[in-house]
Parts: sequence; C-alpha cells; structure tokens
Amino acid sequence: MAKYDHEILMQKAAEIKLLILDVDGVLTDGRLQYDSNGMVSQVFHVHDGHGLKLLMRSGVEVAILSSRTSEAVSARMKDLGISRVYQGKKTKIETFRQILAETGLSNAQAAFIGDDWMDLPVLKQVGLAVAVSNAHPPLSDHCHYVTQKPGGCGAVREVCDLILKAKGLWAGIFNEFLETV
Repeated sequence: MAKYDHEILMQKAAEIKLLILDVDGVLTDGRLQYDSNGMVSQVFHVHDGHGLKLLMRSGVEVAILSSRTSEAVSARMKDLGISRVYQGKKTKIETFRQILAETGLSNAQAAFIGDDWMDLPVLKQVGLAVAVSNAHPPLSDHCHYVTQKPGGCGAVREVCDLILKAKGLWAGIFNEFLETV
C-alpha cells in the first residue's frame, strides 16, 4: 500500500467533491446469491447507505460505476437518491472521464472505492484512491487508503466518515443527531 501519513490523507480527503463507488465487493460483500429461477439477490449494509446520505447532504456528489448490471442496484440507488448510476461498464476509465466531464470536477476532487483489478485504471487517476480491506491483494499497493472494514460491511461508511472528518463536518453532523435526543 502507498504509505501516506494521516495529515496528507486528510488533505486529500478534504478536497473530495465526488465519491465514485464500485458495487460488487464494495457496497456488497461480493457474493451473488442465485435463486432457483436464476434471479440474483444482493445485500447492502444500512450503515453504508446512511453514510452516503450524510455525504450527499454535505454537498459531496456520489456516483456508482459497476461493470455488472443489476436491478437491485438500481432500486437501492433510487432509494438513496443517487442518480449518477453507471452499470454494465466494462471499461470504467472511459465512464470515469465522462462523469468528470458531466460534473466539471477534476481528478483531484474525485475519490473512488474499488476491490479488484478492473478498478485500477480509475484508482490510478483519482485524488483519493481507496481499496476495501478484502480487496484483491495487489490493489492496495495503488491506493492512498485501505479500509478497516470489508466491502459490504461498513467500508463505504468508513470512507464517508473519513471525508466528512477531513472537511471538518463530521462533529457538527453528529451533534445534530445528539440534539434531537
């Protein structure tokens, strides 16, 4: 893993205005469950969803970039209010460039969370490259940060919290929840 001290990591995270996520292995644990009719189901962690909502509420855009296509992903992203959903993208770098063009943001303002080799071209371009803790081993060598939690088990929330803390927003948001008690 690329070694970045905490201060440099926080500087990179503070610049983020767009978080792009892979799905299988990042928002899910990577397992695909098929029923007897051949239908696939996926499980999403509620902590990740809440973290994404907090991040969007704070002005950070969120996009999904997946090589597979799934109705479950479409439904979950609709539920979360994420409109930038790019599925069935075998060459993610081209779609990454399209997203930057659409948003007018720079590479340095984008973060990406991945878990496998097909994510490398995007990870090598973003300002904050993140691998989940259970990513395929060589991936972490090309990332600024590796989560403590595995994909599908709160890793995305961990990154959302990191970005919010780097921007100095986390404590204020947390205090809003305390004040409602």
